Amino acid sequence: MNENQPDLKVRIGPLELKNPVLTASGTFGYGREFSGLFDLNLLGGIVVKGLSLKPMAGNPPPRIVETPCGMLNAIGLANIGLDLFLEEKLPWLKTLDTTVIVNIYGHSIDEYGALAAGLKGLDGIAAIEVNISCPNVEQGGMAFGTNPSVSAQVTETVVKNSDKPVIVKLSPNVTDVRAIALAVEKAGAHAVSLINTLTGMAIDIDSRKPKLANIFGGLSGPAIRPVAVYMVYQVVRSVKIPVIGGGGIMDYRDALEFLIAGARAVQIGTANFVNPEAGVEIINDLKEFCIEKGIEKIEDIIGTLCFTRD
Repeated sequence: MNENQPDLKVRIGPLELKNPVLTASGTFGYGREFSGLFDLNLLGGIVVKGLSLKPMAGNPPPRIVETPCGMLNAIGLANIGLDLFLEEKLPWLKTLDTTVIVNIYGHSIDEYGALAAGLKGLDGIAAIEVNISCPNVEQGGMAFGTNPSVSAQVTETVVKNSDKPVIVKLSPNVTDVRAIALAVEKAGAHAVSLINTLTGMAIDIDSRKPKLANIFGGLSGPAIRPVAVYMVYQVVRSVKIPVIGGGGIMDYRDALEFLIAGARAVQIGTANFVNPEAGVEIINDLKEFCIEKGIEKIEDIIGTLCFTRD
């Protein structure tokens, strides 16, 4: 192998990625929005905006608020729905030479199953990522991802209705994320990704009103990275399936924290709002890091956390 070209390929269960850098759902649109800025084929993969059965308008504005070292968002999972996605977005996504993962969400277990079935047999989609941080209207609005049993039911339903690898995205808003990870693993998930946003709110002290129309939203950005790294570390040591890490990654150093903790790939989210080319820059810097350290394969970094101090 050329010493100037370290091998960045990684495997996520049955998936092989050209490098470990993915975009996080909800931060990169459907991909095409960024296509005029750089070559999207350089990315390890794109996770498209969360998809529901029917179009969703989302929450009223204001929907995004900047916070110290991060941001709160309450977009409300606005999207064009399954039918328009298949008609308008998928044909273009199929032309890309990178992995495309479709994130799905539902308000009932049956909706998750219907979405998985609607994506079955389609070319251009490498895997499904299941957002279980949505309200479960069948159980009084409780989020699917806060209950191991319900999380397992959603996962089992998606796996049963899909012919693609299933990645379950875990919520950090739980007492013990390991219990959810173990439940979805047992239910057939091929991998897990974490973390989703932490719930938070911000108040305008002059008007004494919430800064978000929805009152609360999801906190992302560098402020949550230490929490995300810790949860990834916990889950990696609890499950046998691959783990994808994310939460506040802004540069290659942040990405390396997750890889060293045991994540096999990372998702770049809030950084895309600050610097749309963040993903590509992280890939290039990971290459330079490997060259500098004499590392031939990025796989050799994964899970190498050291517990002794010299």
